[in-house]
Amino acid sequence: MTSYLAVIIGCSTGGVNALCKILSGIPKEFPLPIIIVSHLCPNTLSLLSNVLDNNTELSVIDAEEKVLPKAHHVYTAPPNYHLLIDDNGKFALNVDPKVCFSRPSIDVSFETAAEYYRENLISIILTGANSDGTQGAKMVKNNGGLVIVQTPETAEAKSMPESVINAGYADHIIPLQDISAKLLELTNWKPI
Repeated sequence: MTSYLAVIIGCSTGGVNALCKILSGIPKEFPLPIIIVSHLCPNTLSLLSNVLDNNTELSVIDAEEKVLPKAHHVYTAPPNYHLLIDDNGKFALNVDPKVCFSRPSIDVSFETAAEYYRENLISIILTGANSDGTQGAKMVKNNGGLVIVQTPETAEAKSMPESVINAGYADHIIPLQDISAKLLELTNWKPI
């Protein structure tokens, strides 16, 4: 069985509610870092980490340059920066042009995470109103990682999950309310 090392989640429209639902079902001893890339308004201070922190036992913080993701933590991509995983597994931020009209771009983050974590990566595409994440999901698949997609019927905006499903990159298509349990199953998590 694959030993996973990280979870990366991409979302857009409706994503905050979806993230809160997933994270509320994850215990504080969860053995992997969770990296979140959500489309955010570029000129505002992100309150995403504060909102999520109130809905989970995990520690939620904004991702910062040169930080190595650690277990029991949730890292959120800051507004107006692409979030990358460098060759040493640490976060890198840049202001390259938008991808799919977005910075942070889900594709950019997924692609660099896939290159670093390879078959040890769990990726999740949630609700969203464009196709960002589809090329990233392709890269995850090409590197042996796992792609989970929220069922479009449970998504506030169906376009993003439908794009990944229609492209044939989804390993699992799961209702929102069951994604937390799937993560615990994949990581063999047992209560301490």
